[in-house]
Amino acid sequence: MSTPLSAEQKIVHFLNRTSFGPAPGNIQKAARIGIRAYLEEQLAANQIADDTADARVAGLKSMRLSSRELIELYPPPRVQRQQATPPNGMSMQSMEGPRAVILELQQAKLMRALYSNRQLYEVMVDFWSNHFNIFAAKGANRWLVTSYDRDTIRPLALGKFRDLLVATAKSPAMLFYLDNWMSASPDSPGAQMGGPNNRRRGLNENYARELMELHTLGVDGGYTQKDVQEVARCFTGWTIVQPRGQGVFRFLPRIHDNGEKTVLGQRIPRGGGMEDGLRVIDILVKHPSTAQFIAAKLVRRFVADDAPAAIVNKAAEAFRQSDGDIATILRAIVDAPEFFSREVYQAKIKNPLEFVTSALRVTGSEAQVTPQLLRYLGRMGEPLFLAQAPTGYPDIASSWISADMLLTRMNFVMDLVSNRLPGTKVPADTLKKRDELIRRIAPDSLSPATQTVLAQADGDQAVALLLAAPEFQRR
Repeated sequence: MSTPLSAEQKIVHFLNRTSFGPAPGNIQKAARIGIRAYLEEQLAANQIADDTADARVAGLKSMRLSSRELIELYPPPRVQRQQATPPNGMSMQSMEGPRAVILELQQAKLMRALYSNRQLYEVMVDFWSNHFNIFAAKGANRWLVTSYDRDTIRPLALGKFRDLLVATAKSPAMLFYLDNWMSASPDSPGAQMGGPNNRRRGLNENYARELMELHTLGVDGGYTQKDVQEVARCFTGWTIVQPRGQGVFRFLPRIHDNGEKTVLGQRIPRGGGMEDGLRVIDILVKHPSTAQFIAAKLVRRFVADDAPAAIVNKAAEAFRQSDGDIATILRAIVDAPEFFSREVYQAKIKNPLEFVTSALRVTGSEAQVTPQLLRYLGRMGEPLFLAQAPTGYPDIASSWISADMLLTRMNFVMDLVSNRLPGTKVPADTLKKRDELIRRIAPDSLSPATQTVLAQADGDQAVALLLAAPEFQRR
């Protein structure tokens, strides 16, 4: 029988799973108020002051702009060259292309992961951003994903799953990414008139398939190809007004399929219009496969790659009983006895975002989010907002432990502790107080091999080796 975790190990484990790693002071606070009180505080994210993170993100101009403003102020290079007079009196030198939009979006994400006091909220924003993934470099998405992050994912990351599902379904970024904005009933008047570039519109099944396979039921959730076709019919007319112009959602009745549909055995009467899509969402949210699928993904994120069935079942039941309330599901996961078992302690491999942010947080580093820092994430395999597949970035160890990736992690921590990263500074006290750093990383749980390596090093090298050790690579 395995030995239970010590009180200090439980706190570090809890913080590693519900944040981007403990920063100085977090462990002491959790010990003082208790893990459950700490969790409740984090779940009430709107009540947590976040001045530091907000002030840093406020310096990024594009984060405040609408999609239409972004398209106007950050046009493609070829459009920029053609503009004799820049919009709003701007000089040509002050204008940048859409790469600048994506760069600032990446900077904002990393800044919040580093400095936000709402750590569990930021973890959930990242979780849902991968669950409802959008590839930011696809066409008009270069201007649409800023709003997707700000106005779709972030407001609902700790709310109701149904609300999040509706918001993503209406999102111009999602409609463009999975091509639903062009989907139309082949027999509708709008399809006969043609779409952009005079292309004939037709039924597109991309969004319908991913809605069931990746967003709700799961690949083995009990749907058929016929269900995919029927769901696609229900979402015809859910489109975008000028993806590279206004970039806003609109339902167009003239391209909608008004016929009767049947989805997962449930009849949807003819003539429902936009309500057909909302009816599908209600059917999917209430389907038992959805509760099980979402619960399994959350347990995989917070507990172990091989999600323990007992916790998955508890989380799925919490989903059903709470009508998909995300905070309630998270409580069920953390409250499960298995969450603090020895078997899942340090069982998860950090992905690149978690590794970089936790290294900066645990050392108390002051960091400017520079392109060089973001490039390290790319070299480790996780360029932010640039996962091309609709599955997003994976959440299992095998995806992040290649030899090249581990070498890049080692190079990163060496640059970090040697203060070779522009705009980043590790406090001198951190480098001097190695034992305190060990307690923040792995109290009473360094392996004999790691202890031997650390005993043969000192100064900056010892800290770098500690951050490269398996105990820190894991969470």
